[in-house]
Amino acid sequence: MPGRLIAIGDIHGCHKEFADLLDKLDLKKDDRLILLGDLINRGPDSGKVVELAREHATVSLLGNHELRHLNYRRTDDPTHLKKYDYATIDQLRGKDWDYLENMKLTYEDEEFGVVFVHGGFLPDRPWQKQPARIVTRIQNVEKGEAKKRSEAPDAPHWSELWSGPPFVVYGHTPRDDVYKTKWALGIDTACVMGGALTAYILPEKRIVQVKAREAYYKGG
Repeated sequence: MPGRLIAIGDIHGCHKEFADLLDKLDLKKDDRLILLGDLINRGPDSGKVVELAREHATVSLLGNHELRHLNYRRTDDPTHLKKYDYATIDQLRGKDWDYLENMKLTYEDEEFGVVFVHGGFLPDRPWQKQPARIVTRIQNVEKGEAKKRSEAPDAPHWSELWSGPPFVVYGHTPRDDVYKTKWALGIDTACVMGGALTAYILPEKRIVQVKAREAYYKGG
């Protein structure tokens, strides 16, 4: 029997919940674990999350929070950072930064007809050619442009316009529950804000969750 293909949504430094979910998943050696980005920031220990990722993940995808830190590292320009980023910088060691540097934008499995990404894709152009600034940050789409929900709150979410194939599994847009459209599934269920950490398992198309132990971040 081939192993399972498992995606986990945004962890955001919630290392205890990540460990809880790994225990619940009981990974086997043939399983592939895909982390959908935003491993770091906001939660209690980004360094421990990256340590667990190095140990267990097949692939970790680049999220907008990793991208921001990497841009700061490359430019030494503090305007890339937010206040809570400095706590994360203190938690990350050299091999953690190496891990972030090697994150991929997407992961495709042709057998299941699925692509994994942090944020998503603009629906009117080939997904393979879209840059990091779009695929790590997109939420809504207004006049063909990628926007944050806060920038265009009345515009449709990209997943509602995505007509596939492929089927896309993504994080980045936190919601109270998983968000299923015909050709996409959002699995950021706001663990760091007191929600849940969610895994999606193929081929059985099963959702596994652990509740957050507490709300670590209030937003803003």
